Amino acid sequence: MRNSVILPWFVTLLTPVVLLGLALRLLLTPIFLRLEYNLPYFPADEYGFTQEERIYWATLASNYLINDQGISFLADLKFGDGTPLFNERELKHMEDVKKVTQGALKVWYASLAGLILLGGWAGFNQRWQAYRLGLKRGGWLTIGLVGIIGLFGAVAFWQFFTLFHQLFFVGNSWLFDYSDTLIRLFPLRFWQDVFLWAGLLMVGGGLGLGWGLKQSR
Repeated sequence: MRNSVILPWFVTLLTPVVLLGLALRLLLTPIFLRLEYNLPYFPADEYGFTQEERIYWATLASNYLINDQGISFLADLKFGDGTPLFNERELKHMEDVKKVTQGALKVWYASLAGLILLGGWAGFNQRWQAYRLGLKRGGWLTIGLVGIIGLFGAVAFWQFFTLFHQLFFVGNSWLFDYSDTLIRLFPLRFWQDVFLWAGLLMVGGGLGLGWGLKQSR
């Protein structure tokens, strides 16, 4: 009886983490970058990058976050005239971003593994209904969390964006000039869409679990 009570709560708490990690991993794909840069409202680069150049350089920056290469992967990138693509401040920030990203992905892998193992245990011990209840609750919890955070982001995105960086990065290391490559590749509009798509993906997963499992018998 006790396991039937505890199991759903473990599953409930793991579900939003798994859905967030899944959304993050999908947004780190070249497909998302290409879709994003092709949106009609996406701002052009005032300093001269073409759309294809942006996609090319942004894909390399995204790949760096998930590969096992050192910062030389980005430091060795140069413009046609031999000028480094990223300055020292940008490179330091990308090192920090990589640590945060890979840490988040490790949490996702561990949470996903935990959810799968709990599912296997539930099936083996005939606790499948309790497991399904946890997934359903986790779906609704995800929607609630996205709603609360999304409301804050919609009302005051810059304040939300600033708070996010203050939580994960030291000082103002994430602030750059508009002429810096990172801002040219990833303007504020890009990050607004990242948070929007992450929220939509999580809500979609939450609805699939919360509503879908509610309807199953």
